[in-house]
Amino acid sequence: MRREFHVRFSEGLGVRFPGATRLTIFVKSEAAGNRVLTSLEKFLTKRLRLKVNREKSAINRPWDSVILGYSFTKQAKPRAQVSPKSIRRLKQKLKPEWKKGKGRKLEMTIVKLNRIITGWASYYRLAEKDWSFKNLDKWIRHRIRCIIWRQWKRPKTRMKKLVERGVSPHVAKSNAYSSAGPWRASCHAGMQSAFPNRALKQLGLKSLLDEYRRFAHSM
Repeated sequence: MRREFHVRFSEGLGVRFPGATRLTIFVKSEAAGNRVLTSLEKFLTKRLRLKVNREKSAINRPWDSVILGYSFTKQAKPRAQVSPKSIRRLKQKLKPEWKKGKGRKLEMTIVKLNRIITGWASYYRLAEKDWSFKNLDKWIRHRIRCIIWRQWKRPKTRMKKLVERGVSPHVAKSNAYSSAGPWRASCHAGMQSAFPNRALKQLGLKSLLDEYRRFAHSM
């Protein structure tokens, strides 16, 4: 079973590192991991005179580790994927944008989102699994529909806007006068029909999945 460990360095002998440097080595067994860790630690401390943070050096299975925002699948041959912690951080980072979105033009919110989407997809282009990008795309589109719903404010306005976008009056009325909150209302058939994925794309919203594939294929 493949395992891994981390070694953190400090500066020594005039060699400068960017803060603490993390090294990850994959080996086939726990015994090999212990052997390599001991050998490498000895080489770093005695030959290079570097300081190793022993408390943060460990032997773990790949799927129990997070490396620079990446985690690994639990398979015979682990594959890199975006870690759950990184996904939570992205959602936390986007919180202010959702709050500001209620009171500003949708185009401005989309511009802000696109910058974050492009940067995030570029950083995680080494991921070998794309499920996180697909799920985040769904979540972001849901949030955009929710912002639009909030901006329409009144049931009468909501019904009018839905009908203008091709929703039948019956469905539009049912959606507009529903007692559901903005999050649930933005999932209803009326909003889904008025703002399908292609409509949000026409508004300029980028797709995390598309950006990820673009960066991954350019490598």
